[in-house]
Amino acid sequence: MQRFLCRSTNNPGRDPSHMRALRQTSLNGPADLRLVTDAPTPSPGPGEVLIRVTAAGVNFADISQARGTFAHGPRPPYLAGLEAAGEVTATGDGVTGLAAGAHVVGTNVTGLGAFAGAMVLPAAAALPVPAGWSDEQALGLAVNHPTALAALRPLGGLTAGQTVLIHAAAGATGQAAVTMAKHYGATVIATASPEKHALLRAADHVLDARSADIAAEVLRLTGGAGADLVLESAAAPPSRRAWRRRSGSPAGSWSSAPPAATRRSPTGTWSTVTRSMSSASTSAS
Repeated sequence: MQRFLCRSTNNPGRDPSHMRALRQTSLNGPADLRLVTDAPTPSPGPGEVLIRVTAAGVNFADISQARGTFAHGPRPPYLAGLEAAGEVTATGDGVTGLAAGAHVVGTNVTGLGAFAGAMVLPAAAALPVPAGWSDEQALGLAVNHPTALAALRPLGGLTAGQTVLIHAAAGATGQAAVTMAKHYGATVIATASPEKHALLRAADHVLDARSADIAAEVLRLTGGAGADLVLESAAAPPSRRAWRRRSGSPAGSWSSAPPAATRRSPTGTWSTVTRSMSSASTSAS
């Protein structure tokens, strides 16, 4: 799984009321990130913690947001970055179990700002860095693995013996989903572009994401039954036929809003998985 991270550096002589940060100034992509040195240092509100950022992950969602293609993404200018790890420096009212000096990892589901000297996290979403792990290693616990787990189990209800179709399987969330689905005893059909198939050796079947008729391939591999669950982690609009089981019932989970065509499906459920498991939701369609 390919991931990128950056380590935050801090200047001890800097005014603590302001911090260095990367600000996204347009929707033309990450090239328009600008370093600022006077961003206000945030303060934790009730139920929140403030961390000194020591490491931050760069996810596909960060790139998508910078290009304006992420569903319900922020509008510039904004302080960029979804996931961060670091040392707790202050806690808001009502926070228990976390004290200054603890190292945690998490995402701010109501805002951004991981690419900065400090970041506010909901205390409920701040996961302690496991003993023996570096802050950089713990970043994998913040976005991709929780998203995959929430989609497959609490929302998807995946059980041993079922078949799951995982689109965009070569991405970070997709690879996490492939590994977890196999752990839970599922048969995995993965889709990705051919040059990325080598990343998906754990899957039972790997299909070309550019194929004209993935649905036909899935039906062939499942003896006409179709997949029990479909995961689309890149928020792309897969063919509606790929969402239909033989009985006509679609099933699926997204990392952002589902396509309109699936919302109109007469039966089944769709699920939206946001940036943390605590924000996952399911709706009848």
